Amino acid sequence: MKKLILGVTALCMIAFTSCKEDATKKINEGNVEAAAARDAVASKFPILQFDKKEHDFGEIEAKTPVETVFTYKNTGEAPLVITNIKSTCGCTVPKDWSREPLAPGAEGKFTVKYNGSGKNNVSKTITVTANTEKGTETVKIKAFVKPDPNAPKPATAKS
Repeated sequence: MKKLILGVTALCMIAFTSCKEDATKKINEGNVEAAAARDAVASKFPILQFDKKEHDFGEIEAKTPVETVFTYKNTGEAPLVITNIKSTCGCTVPKDWSREPLAPGAEGKFTVKYNGSGKNNVSKTITVTANTEKGTETVKIKAFVKPDPNAPKPATAKS
């Protein structure tokens, strides 16, 4: 039994040391340089900077659609790619943003349309998904929604 274990151990040592020489010959210096260049660029991210982080529509009547435009700039060192813009509910619709890469220093914009639903103080968050370091950025809209003057009055209980 001891001879079998000794034989297997010797065979493994020969196999592992013979592979070591072959592995070092397989390293391509061009691949090492390309990987180093890729890693240097990978640490550079685009930075999404908005002209405003929140828009206040003020007082609006119920069911009155309003919209605003958010302008942004890529202040980072890599191209900015916005993959999605979504809202917390269906009453707020972001639209008209470019899906093309935005070069460093360039500007873009998107529109947010709010349909005026809700009552009193309303606040909605719009999430921008992009290739920034955080992965998502947010902006907000808010409004004070006044009751619709043409809405039927609720029935009162009779005593």
